[in-house]
Amino acid sequence: MSLFEVVATAGAGVVFGLALAAPPGPMNAVIAEESVVRGWRAGFTAGLGAMVADACFLALSLLGAVTIVQRSPTLRGVMVGIGGLLLWYFAYDAVRDLSVTFQSEGAATNGHGFLKAFTLAITNPYQIVFWLTVGVGLLDSGRIDVLATALSPESPLAGHLIVRTGTPLLIAGLFAGIVVWIVSFPAALVAGRERVDRFAPAVATLSAIAFAGFGVLFVFDAASTLL
Repeated sequence: MSLFEVVATAGAGVVFGLALAAPPGPMNAVIAEESVVRGWRAGFTAGLGAMVADACFLALSLLGAVTIVQRSPTLRGVMVGIGGLLLWYFAYDAVRDLSVTFQSEGAATNGHGFLKAFTLAITNPYQIVFWLTVGVGLLDSGRIDVLATALSPESPLAGHLIVRTGTPLLIAGLFAGIVVWIVSFPAALVAGRERVDRFAPAVATLSAIAFAGFGVLFVFDAASTLL
């Protein structure tokens, strides 16, 4: 593998990691609530919970267990349904945080955010689908001509940006991208402590709404699968 392919593969992994971690959704609602209410460490710890879930999915993919979930709609439906119920509980938990401010709680954390993010991530249908599709593709050994795929095989740029799949470098880059997000996102939220303190109830409210809304989607998804 040439130096350029090494850099391209690692960079592609980082992009995949950010694409998995950064989009708005229930996971980032957990990280936002923990960061604003309890501080950077709590937000980072919650992010670690989600990343550990991804590591579990990676291990299960390598062992072939993800294929079992892929072939069992009932099992997938049950997992998604559990995720929906958890989201409704998290919405209730976020409502209880409405009166809590950043400075009243400080930066202390009891690990609750880690468990909350982990249990949500391990039952998150979007994360499950990612590892059933994109994740499995990343683990298969091969080469992707990025520019030929994005443009056309006849493009003069074809062959100039090759990413090798199924390599430890690509997977390491993916988790590096997740780490970049779970470090920077909480840091951005708590950069202005005084301003964040005023917005803590608003963040808790938005988190509760996000949890409840995604809970409805999860339960509907599970019902559609099981029924």
